Amino acid sequence: MWDFLQEEVLGMKWLNRLIGALLNAFGLDTGSKLGGSLQFFLYDTIKIMLLLGFLIFVITYIQSYFPPERTKKILGRFHGIGANCIAALLGTVTPFCSCSSIPLFMGFTSAGLPLGVTFSFLISSPMVDLGSLILLMSIFGWKVAVVYVIVGLVIAVSGGTLIENLHLEDQVAEFIRHGKSMDVPQNELTQHDRLKYAWEQVAATAKKVLLYVIVGVGIGAVIHNWIPEEWIVSTLGTGNPLGVILAAICGIPMYADIFGCIPIAEALVAKGAKLGVVLAFLMGVITLSLPSMIMLKKAIKPKLLGIFVTICTSGIILVGYFFNSIQNYIL
Repeated sequence: MWDFLQEEVLGMKWLNRLIGALLNAFGLDTGSKLGGSLQFFLYDTIKIMLLLGFLIFVITYIQSYFPPERTKKILGRFHGIGANCIAALLGTVTPFCSCSSIPLFMGFTSAGLPLGVTFSFLISSPMVDLGSLILLMSIFGWKVAVVYVIVGLVIAVSGGTLIENLHLEDQVAEFIRHGKSMDVPQNELTQHDRLKYAWEQVAATAKKVLLYVIVGVGIGAVIHNWIPEEWIVSTLGTGNPLGVILAAICGIPMYADIFGCIPIAEALVAKGAKLGVVLAFLMGVITLSLPSMIMLKKAIKPKLLGIFVTICTSGIILVGYFFNSIQNYIL
């Protein structure tokens, strides 16, 4: 039953077979480089967009119960490492990219929440979400997905706790530190309102990420069918002990979301790249993208920004080497 869920429901292998049969019916050999690339492109694009629609609907519906003021009140009830854990868990039901999380981080900080708590949220939000769990499960299996989420939450809680103990409140921009957060009454949404809002977010997000998905799947198709396996293995496989570090550093200047990165990760692993190297690249892109760092620089001073980047980069590299060491047990 679990294999059926993994292969046919989440992995949508039936869709891959259907596309392959249709291409063969039109006289295109899916065993060739061109036919294989087209099958990979169509299959991954359709699969990701279908999963995207489902995930956005579910996550947005959940989010409708956690507006910023309610989230602030929930976080305000906890103290110490417990507050960091709750903040990291709440980050799993927020938008997918780091840029979307920064305004919430600024609002929570202005509201007087402890700095470490808000940073646990900021780290967790792009790195670990329901989307990453489902997508990683659909491609790499439940073991990889669960371990990824657990270590991501550990990084978020540890990073936030460390920042809290460093007492860097003076490193937050003045307009945020001295800002006032008003308790605006939240109108309770009806069931119809929540469903309507969720569908609207599905359409808006699909338009926003479609280009990234197409580009990501296109790159994945090229890697999957045109780049020689020995090139991937020599660069990102066991032959390069610095592969994790290079992957994490290369991922930081990029800007994409997990939906555009997953097809690239899938193709690289299939070609022999180490799992930890690929996940380090993935986490670098979605957690420390250059646009999000530019936005964050307006909210915090260089010292705190440097500490934040160092914590995240170190955590990503450690996670990469950890996944490399356990790859044979979870794949």
